[in-house]
Order: sequence, then C-alpha cells, then structure tokens
Amino acid sequence: MRALLVTHGTRGDVQPFLALAVELRARGHSALLAAPASFADAAAEHEVEFAPLDEGPNRLMDDPVVKEAIDGGYRGVRGKVIAARTMTRIKPLMADVLRDVGEVARTSRADVLVQSPSVPAQHAAQMLGIPAVLATLQPGWVPTKAFPCPMIPLPRLPRFLNRATYLTVTATLRAYAGIITEWRTGQLGLPKGEAGHAMVLQAFSSLVTPVDPAWPDTVRTTGFWYLPASPSWSAPDDLAAFLAGGPTVYIGFGSMAGRDAERVGRIVAEAVRLAGVRAVLATGWGGMTATPSPDVFVIDQAPHDWLFARVSVVVHHGGGGTTAAALAAGVPQVVCPFVADQPHWARRMHAVGVAPAPVPQRELNAHRLAISINDALAGSRAAEAGALIRAENGVGAAVDALQTL
Repeated sequence: MRALLVTHGTRGDVQPFLALAVELRARGHSALLAAPASFADAAAEHEVEFAPLDEGPNRLMDDPVVKEAIDGGYRGVRGKVIAARTMTRIKPLMADVLRDVGEVARTSRADVLVQSPSVPAQHAAQMLGIPAVLATLQPGWVPTKAFPCPMIPLPRLPRFLNRATYLTVTATLRAYAGIITEWRTGQLGLPKGEAGHAMVLQAFSSLVTPVDPAWPDTVRTTGFWYLPASPSWSAPDDLAAFLAGGPTVYIGFGSMAGRDAERVGRIVAEAVRLAGVRAVLATGWGGMTATPSPDVFVIDQAPHDWLFARVSVVVHHGGGGTTAAALAAGVPQVVCPFVADQPHWARRMHAVGVAPAPVPQRELNAHRLAISINDALAGSRAAEAGALIRAENGVGAAVDALQTL
C-alpha cells in the first residue's frame, strides 16, 4: 500500500501524520507526506518521503487580526466580525495550498489518501480513483445525537438538538466552497459535485473523550498517534543540567498568545515566583516572551516526549498534540485554553482527574496560575491515566484500519 498523507497547519497538525507515515513504513508500506514546506526537516529526520505544500494560512500566524481573533476566542459580535475578516484573508492562501495538493496527488502513485479536515483533499482522491480517509485529531467532525459537538462552547441543550450542533463545524468548511469548486473543476478536471470518505480515523483516545458506540465500523477511534523520538536530537547540556537541579514545571503555549506575548510572559514569570517552583519556559512560535533567571530556563522548544517525562507539571494551552504528549508522560497538567478544540481538551483533562479546573487565557493571572500549579503538584490521576494511554497503539490501529480498505 502506498499512502498519500495530506495535512496543513502547525506542528500539532503535522506531527501525527508524520507518526502515521513512520508506522506505515515500519509495517512494510510506503507513505508520502504532503505538508507545509517548513516541515521538510522534520520529515527528513524520520526518513519520511515529503512533498512541500505552500505555507498558505500559516503566513498569518503573526498577523495582528489573527492574533486579535485568538486573544478574544471569537466571542461576541466583534469576535464574529473578526472571524469573517480572517476567513476572507485565508481563502486566497488556501487556494495556493490546494494547487499544490493537486500537483502532488497527480504524481503520488498513491493507493489511498489520508487527510486532515483542514484540507479537502478527498477531491484529489476522487480524481485518482482511490479511497479518501478523513483523519481527525479532535472530536467534533462525526455527528452524533449522543452528545453535542465538543468543539463549540454551548449552554446545556436538549438531547434532540445534539446532532444539529455539528452543523456549525461543517459550516466553517463551506466558507471555502468557491475556491474548492474552482480547484475541483479547473485543476482536477472533475465535474461540480461532492466527494466523500471511505473511512474516518479519530486519532485520539476514547479513554479521555466521549465516543458514540453507535457509530458505524467506518468510524475508528484509534488512540493518539505518537511520533517516535527523533534519532538526531539530543538535549543541550545546560537544559539537562537545569532539569537535574530539582523538580521543574514546564510552561508553554505554543503559538497561542494572542496579541501580547510580553504580558503572558510577565504573568508566567510572576506565577512561577508565587508558586515557589523552578520552570522551563518554552517561547514556541511567538507564544510568549521570557527572561531567564536562576529558577527559570528559557527554550524555544524541545521534543515533548523527552521533556515532559522529566518535569513535575505541564502547563499548556490545550492543543491536541501537547495534551496527548502530557497524557503519555503521566504527569499532572494545568490547561490554559484559547480557542478551537483547546477548551474541550482542558475540560476533559479536568474530568479524568489529571488537571485542576481549566484556567482560560482570558482569565489568566499570576495568582490563579500559581494556585493551579500547586494544585497539580498536590496530586492527580496522571500516572494511572498515562499507563492506560501508553498501552494503546494509535498509529498501529490506524494502519490496521487502512489495510481493510
């Protein structure tokens, strides 16, 4: 089997697909990963065949309008206006991504195409006459009447409205209908119409988030997709020495700091002082600014599987990939969500007993964060949950499912 894996976004969106490519190769198959060009080095580290896609919407990560949207969580009338403005700017950038997907697909020699929801690559699969598989990194893409869409903040609703809440998620994809139709009929040479999926792989664990047992066999919840440790990475001596100096808390919010990374950095530094802890602060992709001190070690980033296994608490924004890594490490968490699926993962970490109540970014202050860090240090079910999560083999289950097509 030769698989074309198509995804787009930041590290949390790409790394699980890289993990799937590694597992496919280990099982005797081949895989071509199509992702933003900036991930070429990551693919090369794991000897995964790579096809670069235009950076597309990633170009807006430092844009003030996008940062304002993140900062406000798209709440209220203003939030909706900002969301509409952001979508307008994303559309032409997404057209560049689709152009590259079409070109890669034509020469891929693929037998199956696996895609993230952010890229409507099922149309390219239809062009090739091969099955398309949707791989979701968070719940909310498969409707059910059992529970409302987890990706949308909603008040408690009558059960009969649960399925309708999923329309909000699919509506966001309809915003691209014009450029998708143009791409489908122009570059791909297909008639106007829709393209479906032969299977949905939910790349998360049913141990920590609800699933519907009534879903058909074409919906598989596999467990998280973990990437093996990079064969070329080794810890800097100063980081290793700092971690060896005593219990340490990790704090990092990835690219999620809204418009004021300096403010977030000041809050975090004061919270570390108030909590009386030592900390590794990860500035990430502009997530926050930070100043080193005897009790604070500042890094850009480090492999989560290596670092999280060496800290006492992980403070993060609730991205699916970071949440999965913290779960596998078996350490307590403090989750400070911004937008999208992050509030869901924050609620679920509290519900399964590995984190105190979430600290939404709009409510973040040094005193509250310090209290939450100390609450996490006081004890949780993190070690027990970690053992259960590590016993799953998400990428293995995903390959098993793909082999049935």
